[in-house]
Amino acid sequence: MRAHRAGSVTLALLARRVEPASPALTARRAGPVALALLAALSAAGCGGAGGGAVPAAREAALPASPPSGSPSGTGAPLAGKTVVIDPGHNGGNAAHPEEINRQVDIITGRKACNTTGTETADGYPEHAFTWDVAGELKPILERMGAKVVLTRPNDKGVGPCVTERAAIGNEARADAVLSIHGDGAAPSGHGFHVIMPGLLRGHNDDVVKPSAKLGRDIRDAYRAGTGMPYATYTAKNGLATRTDLGGLNLSTRPAVFIECGNMRNKGDAAKMSDAAFRKRMAAALADGIRRYLG
Repeated sequence: MRAHRAGSVTLALLARRVEPASPALTARRAGPVALALLAALSAAGCGGAGGGAVPAAREAALPASPPSGSPSGTGAPLAGKTVVIDPGHNGGNAAHPEEINRQVDIITGRKACNTTGTETADGYPEHAFTWDVAGELKPILERMGAKVVLTRPNDKGVGPCVTERAAIGNEARADAVLSIHGDGAAPSGHGFHVIMPGLLRGHNDDVVKPSAKLGRDIRDAYRAGTGMPYATYTAKNGLATRTDLGGLNLSTRPAVFIECGNMRNKGDAAKMSDAAFRKRMAAALADGIRRYLG
């Protein structure tokens, strides 16, 4: 590949420099190797091969394709930004009830350190869903230039507690924090919703407004990218504000939760269990973060 590109550039340069002067002058200036390249340039410009071929000199001048995962012409729109992705729950939680049921302070009360999460009727667990979506989302954001931090390294561990998850985003000085979940509501309800932090004066005053913008951007991009409707059973127009979630209450950085769908609903569960659709979800979430940060 390098040799081909170097030859193309040399041809392009010679095509600009060489004038229809005498052959002797051309030979003295260009040398035998360049003369051979000139001959190739002449042949490529004659159209003797297929009419759709791009001559090497012209090919060298064509613009390069944008990096995979970046919108055309934007380069790295998230360069210098830090995004924390929090895949809800964890695969080892169910086996350690004493640890995850430990009560922690979330400012508005005390709640369990973590929970096991929900699952579909077919047994696809929320912790596996959130881990998979996070795994699809991370490289997309990295291709956009972002530094991405996960709140857990795999889907086999226990916790961390909601307090620790919030601390990870705070310590990373995240520009955006996204906690990924799947809901476990009544099977009759379907759709997604985004949860934003409510105001807790003296605790999160500075992040309520930017979190609301992050929530709207995530909501709009997720709906556009997945086609999923707003939740029919909770929230309003796909948005809710709550003060009972430790991950939001304790965050000093812009943060939101997304319930990507209702895992107890047959239609939502089919989408969330499909690997190709999870890729769509991840791409839509990346677009929402790009809208907010870019």
